[in-house]
Amino acid sequence: MNVKVELVAVGGVDQLRVVECPVQEPGPQEVRLRHQGIGVNFIDIYLRTGLYPLPLPGVLGVEGAGVIEAVGSSVEGLRVGDRVAYAGIPGAYATTRLLPAWRAIKLPQTVDTQTAAASFLRGLTIHMLMTRTFPVQRGTTLLVHAAAGGLGSSLTRWAKRLACTVIGTAGSPEKADLARAAGADHVIVGRNADVVAEVGKLTDGRGVDFAIDGIGGDMLRKTFGCVRRFGTIASIGQAAGAIPPISAEDLGPVRSLSLARPSVMAYAAEQDTYRIATATVIEAIADGILPQASHQYPLTEAAQAQHALETGKTTGSLVLVP
Repeated sequence: MNVKVELVAVGGVDQLRVVECPVQEPGPQEVRLRHQGIGVNFIDIYLRTGLYPLPLPGVLGVEGAGVIEAVGSSVEGLRVGDRVAYAGIPGAYATTRLLPAWRAIKLPQTVDTQTAAASFLRGLTIHMLMTRTFPVQRGTTLLVHAAAGGLGSSLTRWAKRLACTVIGTAGSPEKADLARAAGADHVIVGRNADVVAEVGKLTDGRGVDFAIDGIGGDMLRKTFGCVRRFGTIASIGQAAGAIPPISAEDLGPVRSLSLARPSVMAYAAEQDTYRIATATVIEAIADGILPQASHQYPLTEAAQAQHALETGKTTGSLVLVP
């Protein structure tokens, strides 16, 4: 049976419906992919709640992996039976889907399909942050919020491979242990911790070079006080709520900060960038920097998977299995 999980209206997980759908034939420069795994990410929640627009009814999910089962005309380099992964285009919560052929990246035998399904978007996000948003290199000091989460732990491992110093934040001692296991040099524990003061102590008052905030809410403004002059903050999400208004004076001239609000979807839409970045992502998966999915749910339980992610009941990455 071929099904998709359709969002019928903006709102809670009760607006997701499992419906049967016909198998589509690929057009020119398209392939049809049969999913073996589908990543679940906060961007799916942002689309569901209307923070990011999505034509309705629509299908959530922006990454997945599986096997090509049909190839349209004018497609080169791909054939039926190839294992591929992709990221950066909605429509993944489905048994099968059509995909622009350039999005489908062949997987080597060293990379598990479900691991790729749950890691491709995360890997592209990290590549974007550490190359285009800020040129991370040996000796860079980073502040990574929610360092025990799927993105935070992967960011930490990636940064440590580059010989960086990582200061993480975690909401509980248990999550702090996970952040340390990922390689964090220091972990600030507790939702009400004085992050600015703690980072100041750990950096001798200098501040970090680069801070990555996927929490949002009041945390972004606090993060400004954690970064050195001429440092950079990347705001990549708002899991804790909307970001309050920010004025130019919050950034400078006294602090002399740069604030980035980068979009991995825009990054992945650049074909040349996508090709280069995904090659690095595949290497990172093979090296264990982007780990296997921590939690699996049947595709038909996409609502439960989103609820678990949204309420912070999971650590690591989630994958839907058709």
